[in-house]
Amino acid sequence: MLAMTFRGPYRVRIDHKPEPQIEHPDDVVLRVTRAAICGSDLHLYHGLIPDTRVGATFGHEFVGVVEEVGSNVQNVKAGDHVLVPFNISCGACYFCSRQLYADCLNTNPNSTLASGVYGYSHTTGGYDGGQAEYVRVPFADVCCIKIPSTMAEDDAVLLTDVFPTGYQAAEMGGIAAGDTVAVFGAGPIGLMAAKSAWLLGAGRVIVIDHLDYRLEFARQFAQCETANFLEVDDIVKHLREMTARIGPDVCIDAVGVEADGRFLQTLLGVKMKLIAGATTALNWAIDAVRKAGTVSIIGVYGPPFNLVPIGDVMNKGLTLRSSQASVKRYIPRLIEHIQNGLVDPKAIITHHVPLEEIAGAYHMFSSKLDGCIKTIVIPPKSSTWH
Repeated sequence: MLAMTFRGPYRVRIDHKPEPQIEHPDDVVLRVTRAAICGSDLHLYHGLIPDTRVGATFGHEFVGVVEEVGSNVQNVKAGDHVLVPFNISCGACYFCSRQLYADCLNTNPNSTLASGVYGYSHTTGGYDGGQAEYVRVPFADVCCIKIPSTMAEDDAVLLTDVFPTGYQAAEMGGIAAGDTVAVFGAGPIGLMAAKSAWLLGAGRVIVIDHLDYRLEFARQFAQCETANFLEVDDIVKHLREMTARIGPDVCIDAVGVEADGRFLQTLLGVKMKLIAGATTALNWAIDAVRKAGTVSIIGVYGPPFNLVPIGDVMNKGLTLRSSQASVKRYIPRLIEHIQNGLVDPKAIITHHVPLEEIAGAYHMFSSKLDGCIKTIVIPPKSSTWH
């Protein structure tokens, strides 16, 4: 089969790999019909995630058609069109029984930090991802969710990560009616967090970024205010001035490890890799949020340590909430939001590319070319390519 393969930082290519097989009675093999390139994939692409091995296939956002079914699988059958949450979860452990699927105890033998994740290095289990023609899905009865017949496939693929992750980011903020919410990052997750903040009762939403085309997109998609941190002397001071010198009630970090904006953070965490990435957006969120406010962290950070002002957190009396998104928990609610017309996830998609052109798509997304917000990848055997 054709599959994207990692060859080293900033180097990916299409290659031929063996088709996946049923390895356990709970598995299915999926023919991928849509995959996506995530901002988190860029952390792998840039060499910032430990134990990302040459030959790995990325892609934790995908949907497809069930091709082969393990002998224990009961909930799906060959021919079913399904979406697959990026968390690989067993459905039965201490955490899964509490719908904390991102913390599954049984799917990531390499770490106690998180569940297994498709295509996200050996630190999350070493599973191949869905930027390929086929992918193996373990625990299929838990991890495969049938796509409603009336749902657009482009909406379905954004339910595997982007929409649930943005929604959980807003939910973790504990937004009360009328709250002011500041979202750092106008990428796909930040856009969905901003949109979700309105659903949860926000009275005001402000999105911060430094790329004008992304800020314009945020204004159109999320009907929010925006701020460009390159155009103000101090973004923290600017946010306080926008909020009667108090600060936002909730700040959401939707950026993570590769945040721009502070030279020392970028030098140590991104260029020299002496710390686990730049925590610039998180620092700004902590500094900007009002006293006794909440900071929600959904941007990806890796071990072992970062430059985070924990003293400011303590002295301001802040609440910090963070997690990988437990996608499966939110799917029923978000399907309703889509079907009721409250959110149109596919509106953030700016590019569709054939799988064979994925190297160029990574370059485009990484370099912020051609107004790229979200790219969908179409494998050659997809019957839904248009």
